[in-house]
Amino acid sequence: MLSGIKQQVIVGKEGKIEIETSELAEGTVVEVIILVKPDGVETKASQFTPQDATEYLLSTQANRQLLMAAIQNIETRTNLVSFTPEQWNEEYNIRS
Repeated sequence: MLSGIKQQVIVGKEGKIEIETSELAEGTVVEVIILVKPDGVETKASQFTPQDATEYLLSTQANRQLLMAAIQNIETRTNLVSFTPEQWNEEYNIRS
């Protein structure tokens, strides 16, 4: 299963970036994507606070509308996609 970890960090000496998490076991292979804040956007380490996933997902009007529509679909059982566990594994199972 593909999962993600989102952290904000400050680049250290010689461009060193450190990510600390107990969610990854030593030797785990990961792919790293770096998104750089635009010039003029200052962020200090003391400003970093974990953001609740719900808060993040509801942070824009567009996201709120999509999420509310998805909840409505679930409640009315419309526009749902169904598949068997076998179909899921065939399509999305990541094999090492």
